[in-house]
Order: sequence, then C-alpha cells, then structure tokens
Amino acid sequence: MGRAFEYRKDRKMKRWASMAKAFTRIGREIAIAVKEGGPDPNYNSRLRMAIQNAKSANMPKANVESAIKKANSKDAESYDEVVYEGYAPHGVAMVVETATDNTNRTVANIRHIFSKFGGSLGTSGSVSYMFERKGVFRIKAEGLDIEELELELIDHGLEELKTEDEWAMLYSPFEDFGALQKALEERNIEVENAELVRIPSHTKKLTDEEVEDVIKLIEKMEEDEDVVNIFHNMDMSE
Repeated sequence: MGRAFEYRKDRKMKRWASMAKAFTRIGREIAIAVKEGGPDPNYNSRLRMAIQNAKSANMPKANVESAIKKANSKDAESYDEVVYEGYAPHGVAMVVETATDNTNRTVANIRHIFSKFGGSLGTSGSVSYMFERKGVFRIKAEGLDIEELELELIDHGLEELKTEDEWAMLYSPFEDFGALQKALEERNIEVENAELVRIPSHTKKLTDEEVEDVIKLIEKMEEDEDVVNIFHNMDMSE
C-alpha cells in the first residue's frame, strides 16, 4: 500500500503509545492552558481540552489534578509555545509546534534535525501560510443521529463532519473551536479527543523513496520531548 499509507495508519494507532512521553506533553499542555486561562476548566476551554486528551491517553486523574495544581503554583515551570517552520526533503513544507522551557535548546535541536535529514529550518511565516488552522473533535458516532447533529452544530461553528468507522470527526475554524466545544458539552456528547490542527491548502505527491526520506525526518523530530505536533503537506493518501 505504500510507506505513506502505512505511516498514516501507524500514527493513528500509536500517537499516544509512548505513555511516558504522552504524559509529559499533556503536562505541558495543562501548564500552558492554566497559565493562559486559569485553573478552573469550567472557564478555560483549553484546559478542558487538555483534560479530555489526558483521559484519552489513560492519564490517571490524580496526575491530572497534580499537574493543574503545580501549574497554578508560584513555583510553576514556565513553558512557551514556539512554532518552527521549514522544509523537509523534496520540498515538503513542515510546521513544528513545540512547548519549551528553553528556546535556545529547542531551536538548536530542531535546526539540527532538519539539517541532518536533508531539510532546512525556515523563518517565521515561510510556510505557515500554506496551512489553515482548524479545530477537530473526535466523537463516537454510535447512537447519534449524525445528520441531525450536523444541522444542529452548524450554528456553533461546525464546518465539516466526516465519519470514519465508528467515529465522527467534527471540524471547525480555529476561532470557533471554543463555541463548538461548548455546544458538544451542552448536548452531553463525550469528546474522545480534541485538538487544533494545521491542514495544508495543497499536498505534494512523492515517490516511495522520497516519502521514506521525509518520514525519517518526521520520526526523528517526534522523538524530541519539546515537540508537540508536526504538520506537513506530503500527500498521505493512497
């Protein structure tokens, strides 16, 4: 089926497979959310999203509560969200989102990985214009009238709804993420996973050999503990 398809499928299955790393990233996500909007998830949509993702990763409730308490203390570690842009091999545009307590370390690592694997770190704005930020919610489709739900949620920021196996994926513009999240909560619809993504406006088709080069870079980048998300415009379809 091709390396791109295998990689795409593998990411869906193993995104949270490394539990220790997942917990570290979620802890940083919680810290940033608390710093941004306070420790009460009732008034902090981003923190609610982090807590939901913690549940999806099977992070113990005690760990979540401890992370929130720690993030709200005077001794809380301070993490900055820094976005890096560049090109992977063969002209593939890439955006790397990080959460770091040491930007000098992080930029050095990101630059090194780009360079070592045939890519190049660019300047701010060099490729981000090729991506559109969206909110994505994954919910279980079983027992729901999907068509009716879609009609109801259009007024709350829903832009697109796709079904995949037993799941329904709901997409919203970046600015409507909170409104759609609230609408789902009001309807007591449990969100399995919620995230902000960057969807490329166009994709780049590569040969199997070229795909392998790009995936090697991505996999190495994912090993860095400061890296939260990686987005690219490589064609991952069949």
